[in-house]
Amino acid sequence: MSRSERARRFLAGQSLLVAGACGVVDVLTFGLQSRSHLGTVAWFVALAGVVLADALLATRARWAGWVAAAAVAINAGCGLLLGGPSSLRFNEAGIFVASYRAGACLRGIPAVVSLVVVIAGLVPAFLARRYPLDANLALAAIKTGLVSWVVGRYTTARREYLDEVRRQSEQEERDAREAVRSAIAADRAAIARDLHDVVTHHVSAISAHAGAARLRLTKPGTDPSALTSLRSVEEASRSALGDLRDMLDVLHGRGPAGHLGLADIDNLLHGFRTAAIPVRLDITGKPFVLPVAVDTALYRVVQEMLTNALRHGDGGVITVTVRYAVTTVEVGTLNPYRPSLPVSRGGRGLTGIRNRVHALGGRVHAGPGADDHTWNTTVCFDLRERT
Repeated sequence: MSRSERARRFLAGQSLLVAGACGVVDVLTFGLQSRSHLGTVAWFVALAGVVLADALLATRARWAGWVAAAAVAINAGCGLLLGGPSSLRFNEAGIFVASYRAGACLRGIPAVVSLVVVIAGLVPAFLARRYPLDANLALAAIKTGLVSWVVGRYTTARREYLDEVRRQSEQEERDAREAVRSAIAADRAAIARDLHDVVTHHVSAISAHAGAARLRLTKPGTDPSALTSLRSVEEASRSALGDLRDMLDVLHGRGPAGHLGLADIDNLLHGFRTAAIPVRLDITGKPFVLPVAVDTALYRVVQEMLTNALRHGDGGVITVTVRYAVTTVEVGTLNPYRPSLPVSRGGRGLTGIRNRVHALGGRVHAGPGADDHTWNTTVCFDLRERT
């Protein structure tokens, strides 16, 4: 059931409750005021009229004017049927609520007409019960219809005012969010320009110089490892340019055409192998499709792990592991390191890994191995926690 449907049912229930409460009060009051007519045909007809008048209070709001007219008409009819100075008000509670609903639910001419009808219907009914004419009874009739009608108008006006204040507040919040988005977009555009003008320029220069140097070293007798290293520099710089273009697209509000993930890790390790850096990849379990954000994060994490292993390791084989389970995926690196070397506390590598992984609900472990001569970094995502 939708929220609007629940709200309609709740309001309908409240209308029935109001009508029922008015009916109980008016029937009890009617019984006390009309004891002298108890059991007569006029008494039963008047009682049915009081019950009908209060039952109409449960009808739709757009009929509020007709319900108010019916309430005062039944009150006047009961006065004509029973009369007597003791029967001044037959369905007083119903008239109060009907007049209130007319003031609250109607607008413009219908609202004014409903007020006039209520007062015009009450005054003759009140005056007909006393002789000579009593101005106090006329004033009481006016108050009965006018006060409840005015309260209904005030209630609606206050609700409309609060709704307008809420709408203005929501609009201000939307404007503020839009201003923040515009500021972020402007900052991203500025960062994108700086990346393009500075980083892309220098990386392109590195690629060009590496290519030129490799072409000059094609003479017989040239060390093949030097050519391999230069070729690796070219490939790495071109890969970096591709990544930078993807970053520029994101900063400009355009997503990259594709994304790098665990399926691309072997290509990532190829660059290390061509540079004669020993790297091994172990994959266990059956690979499955990961959410794009998690897949990209794991690729970037492995990239940063390898960079940390090169910067802070002690040479030797770097082992990259990828483990697939039913609902979890885990990646890790294991590389030799010297315990005598202090662990850098001011670097951004591990901090960046933790921030990236924790933002997506993953877990990170980084520290020395059991033999105190290897460093292990592990990242795990439980995909059940993301559903």
